[in-house]
Amino acid sequence: MNYTDQVRQYLEYCEFRKELDGNTIKAYRIDLRQFFECTCEDIPGKDKIEDYIMQLHKKYKQKTIKRKIASIKAYYNYLEEQEIIDDNPFRKIKVKFKETTTLPRIIPREEIEQLLNYVYVHENKSNDHAYRYWLRDVAVIELLFATGARVYEISNIKKENVNLNTGLIKIMGKGSKERYIQIASPEILVMLKKYYDYNASEIENSGFFFVNSRGCRYTEQSIRLMLKRYVKLAGIERNITPHMFRHSFATYLIEEGVDISCVQQMLGHSSIKTTQIYIHVAAKRQAEILRERHPRNRMHICRAA
Repeated sequence: MNYTDQVRQYLEYCEFRKELDGNTIKAYRIDLRQFFECTCEDIPGKDKIEDYIMQLHKKYKQKTIKRKIASIKAYYNYLEEQEIIDDNPFRKIKVKFKETTTLPRIIPREEIEQLLNYVYVHENKSNDHAYRYWLRDVAVIELLFATGARVYEISNIKKENVNLNTGLIKIMGKGSKERYIQIASPEILVMLKKYYDYNASEIENSGFFFVNSRGCRYTEQSIRLMLKRYVKLAGIERNITPHMFRHSFATYLIEEGVDISCVQQMLGHSSIKTTQIYIHVAAKRQAEILRERHPRNRMHICRAA
């Protein structure tokens, strides 16, 4: 059996047996294709793998290298479990990473307010279709900030997972792990209800809560393009992505004193270590506030000669 058939079986195993999410399987497919295109063998050995890892270090950043190696390692573990190979070369390969911490980019509060003000002021009632899609886009932007959900989680919210009476939304995260987020703002809940009322038939037919003009799921890419358009129209020069709302959601909650374990739960992080990076962002912001606002920095103190 050549590597293409073997990889196909492995990806099916990941999808149906391990029940991994679509994004993970997509990343595995890309990483394995690159690996086999470079090594040109059905089951490359230790030397070939080490040469490939060396090439990765020349092309990619540490985070990407780490993911690509993890993809290949998971594949070899599968080959060993299925007794396709007797000796797993990764047992003899040691890989060290220089861990670099990149603080997540957040959106300044004033720019979030500027964006929301723009979308509400420019309510589009030119025709019924335009109004329906304006309601949808405002609802999506509000949910990005209100829930801290990933863009694919917003895109894939099912109709039955939104309770418009209680404001409770079920989010399906990585690895099909579910979590619940409460919409605590009455204004946002009103917007969600308006959006649903105007798009009820399309929502019922598609099964997804957010739909496009064809009555299908409102895709991640469409959400990104929509947000980019509104950011530009609002006169904001910063490049704002949907994921920056997630970072902002977490950072501002921690700045307001919310316990980190609560933020972890709301973000759907399996490990609190992943959430702790937002403490550093909040601390950085705290230092900026103290430098700019602390009255001691504006006092003129006479010193003895």
